[in-house]
Amino acid sequence: MATIDNKGMVHGTAGSVIYREYRGKNIIQGKAKAFKQTEKTIRSATEFGLSSSAAAVIRTAFEPAYYFKDGTAAYRSTQLVYRSILNNVSGEKGKRDLHDADLSFLLGLDFNATSKLHEVLQMSHSVSKTQEGFVSVTLGSLNTQTGIKRPKSTSGAYMKHRIRLMLVAFNFREEYYENLGFQDVDLEGYQSIEGQVITFNKKVPDDCLALVSMSLMLYSPINQTNESILLNSAAFSPCAIIGTLQSENPSNYQLKMVDTQPSNYLGREEKIKLMDYRGNLLILGLENRISKLISATSKKAKVKEVTLDIIPKGRIPFRKK
Repeated sequence: MATIDNKGMVHGTAGSVIYREYRGKNIIQGKAKAFKQTEKTIRSATEFGLSSSAAAVIRTAFEPAYYFKDGTAAYRSTQLVYRSILNNVSGEKGKRDLHDADLSFLLGLDFNATSKLHEVLQMSHSVSKTQEGFVSVTLGSLNTQTGIKRPKSTSGAYMKHRIRLMLVAFNFREEYYENLGFQDVDLEGYQSIEGQVITFNKKVPDDCLALVSMSLMLYSPINQTNESILLNSAAFSPCAIIGTLQSENPSNYQLKMVDTQPSNYLGREEKIKLMDYRGNLLILGLENRISKLISATSKKAKVKEVTLDIIPKGRIPFRKK
């Protein structure tokens, strides 16, 4: 039964329609209908669930870079991870993950769509790996007066601009990620800088894929205390993925539930972060779900066959008594 709250919003169910509130608006949607599952839909559902879980891990890992994400970041990141996995044609559907994926689809993933990085910061960039195995970011020249689009009613003349580059390595098959550091470029007021190359001083482990983000932070200085106040907010917090590096020697697929411990990685214990990731469990349970479907389908077929056998063939004569 649907009810109306004191704000005039409708909640609940009325017939086949569901009413709910989202951001001050009434949303009306139809009830979900049951559909017939097939092996194909089970595999697709597995990959979408895996994508959702992997995208959540990525958003968590880059929280120190973007500060404020918008309300649709979860949807966008899940869609792009899913698309990355779908565009790997070599792996078996339902048994592949981001280590098999085409990571180029993650390039340009904005964590805050209200202030997209490429619209706010007019600065060219590219990511590569050196011969020694270190990740480098090549930045183009920048004029802070004309190359940065700041929020209205703010002046850049007395503002501090910080461009942050962050490198994170992910091993989804062993369920951990590692923050390999960040590099900041600080600029005061209106000034111009030439292009430069920034190199991270830690290598990406061979069994990890890596993502590089770029974000822009604005600070207002307080001269009396020599401090700065962060001006970023939910309305202005540009940050996007600008570089992707696939794992050179990925770990094997898991054959049982993962039990990763930071102590397993000597010398890196403090940097290792365990994931809340369900992808491996979904892959491990895929065959069981398909077997149950086949078993249920087989039982239905047998019942149908028996039912058909008891139907007499030909016409049935009816005689008057």
